[in-house]
Amino acid sequence: MPARTGKQYIDGLSQRPPNLYMSGKRIKDPTKENGLRGGIKTLARLYDLQHDPAVGKDMTYESPTTGDQVGMSFLTPRTHDDLERRHQMMRNWAKITCGMMGRTPDFLNVSLMSMAAAGKYFGENRPEFEKNIQNYYEFVREQDLVLTHTLVNIQRNRHGATTALDDSLDVALSVIKETDEGIIVHGARVLATLPIADEIAVYPARSHRLPTGAPGRTSFAFAIPCDSPGLKFQCREPFDLERSSFDHPLGSRFEEMDALAFFDNVLVPWERVFLYGDVDMCNNMSLKTHQFLHSGHQVVTKNVVKCEFILGLANLMVKTLGSEDIPQVHGMMAEIIENLEITKALLRAAEVDAELDEWGVMCPTDISLMVARQQFIKMYPRMGEILHLLGSSSLMALPTEEDFEGPVAEDIAKYLETDFSSAKDRVRLFRLAWDTCCSAFGSRQILYERFFQGDRNRNVVLMNNRYDKEPMSQFVLDFLNQG
Repeated sequence: MPARTGKQYIDGLSQRPPNLYMSGKRIKDPTKENGLRGGIKTLARLYDLQHDPAVGKDMTYESPTTGDQVGMSFLTPRTHDDLERRHQMMRNWAKITCGMMGRTPDFLNVSLMSMAAAGKYFGENRPEFEKNIQNYYEFVREQDLVLTHTLVNIQRNRHGATTALDDSLDVALSVIKETDEGIIVHGARVLATLPIADEIAVYPARSHRLPTGAPGRTSFAFAIPCDSPGLKFQCREPFDLERSSFDHPLGSRFEEMDALAFFDNVLVPWERVFLYGDVDMCNNMSLKTHQFLHSGHQVVTKNVVKCEFILGLANLMVKTLGSEDIPQVHGMMAEIIENLEITKALLRAAEVDAELDEWGVMCPTDISLMVARQQFIKMYPRMGEILHLLGSSSLMALPTEEDFEGPVAEDIAKYLETDFSSAKDRVRLFRLAWDTCCSAFGSRQILYERFFQGDRNRNVVLMNNRYDKEPMSQFVLDFLNQG
């Protein structure tokens, strides 16, 4: 089947809704649910972009299996040009969301692609698993499905001496039984962002390794439909408050939702199992398949767009308030520019220095992407703080859209205009700034960017261990030995 339209995505979600629980009730049809509809409509816009006469050719490519046009994010890159084509597709989607949806379908599409290309790795575990991952990739590509994922077990104890499983064997997602049909899994995981999806992928995170000697039943990778019996998603409170796009311009559009995933004796058919029972293979899966490089490419592409959005917003705030000539404003604007250009440069370096891996896939450079992601952990909260400082009191006591038609509308129009903007334009802009850095939606964005890249302390250990420092050391030794 060709790349889906937005309507096809919505119809599919309505016909086979995931098992969502929110606000004390089960959600029968998420496409009609307050708090979820806005994000679903935005995902539909992404799919419709694949059929847009202006950019559709950049969003799809010809399926090697069917000849249909399928999503560009499924492309297996073999050349630098392929990487650039995929980058442009991901950028187009990121611009639709202003970089505010971190789990658009391309994130997992590129991950699944890399795992399928490295199918022989999974075949080392069991020969049939190679075919399983490749068949699943083709299935998702040809059906153009939306995937969510969950990687990490819930922790009861974060003491430094505690391993990934020491405190959670009774709640960790585990295989409790093998049958002719498949494996039965039970337990819980976090964090399933974008539960408004068709399927969920369950595989190990690169930064959360299972301890040596962990039970084999805790080592696996698989994927199942989100409406599978026994699978439940407990959603947080929605940040789409069902207000107008004037009052909540981001929350009303880009609520992707976060959830806990509860697995209550869930059957995973054998054909949906890609890895099982081998702790070392489970721990090394991300590195060996280079899945993290391709997902990182999508993430940093999204981060560039997010920086561009913040810079544009900050510039409009400054112009509206007439604060361009204040020295400290120059410093804060320059800081956002630095963040943008550093992220762009690291993304470009990752693409230019890309190399073919052992599976014949063109992979962006590891270190450049890792540095970009690590820096963004610090960059984005700081950019939120800069918006606070630039807006100051203008972010407080903002009227709503209804107030412009209310009893004091004339007063609002008179007193809130600036020398550079009407009152309504000012309020519309600063409500956007509020939703970016102050509202529940904006605060979730800051929290998300702090932690979804992985724990910074674990990441710096990975970076230090993986970076080849010996040539630099030899450079110093050569200098010392010059005589």
